[in-house]
Amino acid sequence: MTGGTAWRGVRAVLFDLDGTLIDSAPDLGGAADDLRRAKGLESLPFERYRPHAGAGARGMLQVAFGLTPDDVAYEAERELFYRAYEARLTRLTRAFDGVADLLDRLVVGGLPWGVVTNKAHRFADPLARAMPLFDGASAFVCGDTTPHAKPHPAPLLEAARRLSLQPGECIYVGDDLRDIQAGRAAGMRTVAAAYGYHGAGVPLHDWGADATIHSPTGLLKLLELP
Repeated sequence: MTGGTAWRGVRAVLFDLDGTLIDSAPDLGGAADDLRRAKGLESLPFERYRPHAGAGARGMLQVAFGLTPDDVAYEAERELFYRAYEARLTRLTRAFDGVADLLDRLVVGGLPWGVVTNKAHRFADPLARAMPLFDGASAFVCGDTTPHAKPHPAPLLEAARRLSLQPGECIYVGDDLRDIQAGRAAGMRTVAAAYGYHGAGVPLHDWGADATIHSPTGLLKLLELP
């Protein structure tokens, strides 16, 4: 879907964080690989970690050690991963090319923006404070801000509430199927970020998003902003 009448009435833009606004895969994968090396295991190629970065600890531990949440050792290893990740939270993490320009132009165009992420406040807050990019966010909802995380719509509804807007006046941009599911459940129009991580499940073209963009600034064309 392209820009036009379908996108009129948009009064705010909400974004996923990892894989949509920032490329945090180098630090997420790096933390998992730090654990491997600490256990005397060989380092894995970064390309093994990247597609699973959107799943956070669950994805990284699956790649690094073949662990799933059902494994007895999972909880302990997850906490070790969390500590390793905190130690390098923004060492290599950067905004995707074009994101800073996109956010500036949204504000100039009269559209406030916010973040809705499944990343826990423990990590999202220090990361946001370390990156001036997020100083302009009008809402920032973390994975533990509400009782439910995406794909439940509760975090997106909370973001709309903080913006004093109806959900239908917002759009949600994300790089994971859960983002699109959450956005649709919240009654928002949805945009799939094809440049992100995607995960290893349902192909992006089957997510049911209202539109797909291949770069952050592709959203400007969709919304017909200069």
